[in-house]
Amino acid sequence: MVDGALAANATTEKALIVVDNVRAALAALLVAMRSPRPRGPFCHPTAVVEAGAQLGAACYVDAHAYVGSDAVLGARCIIGVGAYVGAAAVIGDDTWLHPHARVMERCIVGKRVVLHAGSVIGSEGFGWAFVGAGLERIPQTGDVVLDDDVEIGANTCVDRAQTGSTRVGAGTKVDNLVQIGHNCRIGRHCVFAALTGFAGSTIIGDNVKVGGQAGFKGHITVGSGVTVAGQTGVWGDVPDGAVISGMPAREHREHLKTEVMLRRLPKLVARVEALERERARSKE
Repeated sequence: MVDGALAANATTEKALIVVDNVRAALAALLVAMRSPRPRGPFCHPTAVVEAGAQLGAACYVDAHAYVGSDAVLGARCIIGVGAYVGAAAVIGDDTWLHPHARVMERCIVGKRVVLHAGSVIGSEGFGWAFVGAGLERIPQTGDVVLDDDVEIGANTCVDRAQTGSTRVGAGTKVDNLVQIGHNCRIGRHCVFAALTGFAGSTIIGDNVKVGGQAGFKGHITVGSGVTVAGQTGVWGDVPDGAVISGMPAREHREHLKTEVMLRRLPKLVARVEALERERARSKE
């Protein structure tokens, strides 16, 4: 498959499938080839559904799954093997919890959300106070809200808020092994690659792209339309539309210029040392 611009300049004699968007066309093709979703109504004999839990039409609850008291599942939800839905949690229509995914008590998950294996929504936020020579936990009494069409990767954790809500906006896609700390507010249609970490109370705008292993200091605001390169350390606020990289983060072109200068530094040092030796000989 090729897009129209490439096909117009192609010199090959091979047959070409011309599409407007190659990746979108590939996605449509592979969706047709993947295994179908499990379909309910079904509840495995080893699953536990506590009293007061409400299961919507055609829900599928697999082996050893747990649905807590007063939890609410929308229509056509899939609760995979060993998955966990805590007490009073709310799960929207067509949401899929893969094996061992967890939605802890009182958390709210929207429609068409996908939680991959081992992800945890509503884990205890990282809150501690230094008291004397030790540490005392600050209770995390809030919740997590995932809006519609969010996808959370395997073994990613979204911590519950200390008070209020940690929130992930509609359409945002999060890779594996990402940490979203307590009271973060993530915008709509963002993409975060693996091993990214957001410290507590980070605010992220809409349509933000983040490369792998990036880290965000807490209590900062990142604007909409921002692109963050992999392994960037974001220590302060970032304006809308910025492209940043480096440790600490700075404008991407500035970072590249700095890297070029650093690579030239050994030659510069050698030249300075040669000049100093020449000057020393001239004084002898």
